[in-house]
Amino acid sequence: QVQLVESGGGLVQPGGSLRLSCATSGINFSIYVMGWYRQAPGEQRELVATIASDGNTKYADSVKGRFTISRDNAKNTVYLQMNNLRPEDTAAYYCNAEYSGLGRYIYWGQGTQVTVSS
Repeated sequence: QVQLVESGGGLVQPGGSLRLSCATSGINFSIYVMGWYRQAPGEQRELVATIASDGNTKYADSVKGRFTISRDNAKNTVYLQMNNLRPEDTAAYYCNAEYSGLGRYIYWGQGTQVTVSS
């Protein structure tokens, strides 16, 4: 059974920081591309950042220089360090695992809420 469990969300003031974690089980974590997506109310889900199995990272333009994605293959966990948060970063954040090889496998976590407000 595949599980992706996010944690670390919450309420933070503008300019503050949060670190999201996504602990996984049931997948061969090291071969998956891991990603963070977010969805604000009334908006479509959007890509925030991804990290490939070789550590290569990609970021949405809106978070470049403020967010950092990382992974710990020994702990089967992916992280998103979010600094200098802005009100427009408010959203539900979802962890994603994707593998394309012999078949395509995509898994999602249940989401964690991040609210940036004074």
